[in-house]
Amino acid sequence: MATLFYGSDTAPISLPDRLMGYIKVIASTKLRRGESFTLTWTGTEEESGRSTIWLQPAIPLRFVFESPEPEQLVGDYLRALADQANAASGLVIHARTWESAEAASREPARAVRVAAGRPVRAA
Repeated sequence: MATLFYGSDTAPISLPDRLMGYIKVIASTKLRRGESFTLTWTGTEEESGRSTIWLQPAIPLRFVFESPEPEQLVGDYLRALADQANAASGLVIHARTWESAEAASREPARAVRVAAGRPVRAA
C-alpha cells in the first residue's frame, strides 16, 4: 500500500501502489501547471464513507510507495482519470472498483461492421 501525506495532516491516505501511481502522475502534472483540484476517494478498508481533499500547489504533498519500482500504468485509464480531474467534480477514485475500470480500458477495441462492409474500431 502506498501512502499520501498532505499538508499538516498526520493521518496519511493509504491506497494500492498502482492506484497511487495514477494519482501521483495526475497531481504532479496539474500542480506543476499551477492548477488546483479536488481528490475524492471512497471504499477504502479504513473508511466506509467518502473523503475529499483540495489539492493546490502551496500545500506540501508527499507520496510513499511500498514498491521500489514504479508501477506500470495504463495510458487510456490515465487519460480518463486526467479528464475527470479537469472536470468540476474533480478526480474521484473508487478504491473497491478502480481495478475493473483500469482492466476495461486495457481491452482492445472490437472490430465492428458498418453498412459498407468495412471494419472500424469501436471506441
